[in-house]
Amino acid sequence: MSTVSISTATQRTSLALPILVGGGVAGLLDMTSAYITFGRYMPIGIAGGIVGAAGRHVSVGLYILGLTIHYFIAFSAAAVYCLASKKLKFLRDNFIVCGLFYGIAVFLVMQLVVLPLSAYHAMGPYQYRGLVQGLLAHMFLIGLPISISLRTLSD
Repeated sequence: MSTVSISTATQRTSLALPILVGGGVAGLLDMTSAYITFGRYMPIGIAGGIVGAAGRHVSVGLYILGLTIHYFIAFSAAAVYCLASKKLKFLRDNFIVCGLFYGIAVFLVMQLVVLPLSAYHAMGPYQYRGLVQGLLAHMFLIGLPISISLRTLSD
């Protein structure tokens, strides 16, 4: 009985590092891309997804809230991928292709679930350039760093 609990604890800790590194790197790369594309007040826009119209006013509290939400989403995406890899071994074996497709999946969840449920109720019409840029950014700046961190940092 104690062997099972030690084995379970070992499995959980073996994913902690890939989740932290993958989520941190993906969050940093995505936020850097957002700063370049949308400007330095992008975290306030993210916070506006929760606070609504109050997100139009610049404040340190909203800035920190936006960064917190952004990194929460990045770490959550990393956790989902890493936990799924325990059952779906091909996620680790084919990490480049799976990471790119996972980036697409994260993009679709953000566009079709998270943004419509936010206080902004963001829905199309979308511009072609924005869709392509968003897809590529999520593929290479979110999906790939998460899958690479899992491949290199897990047992």
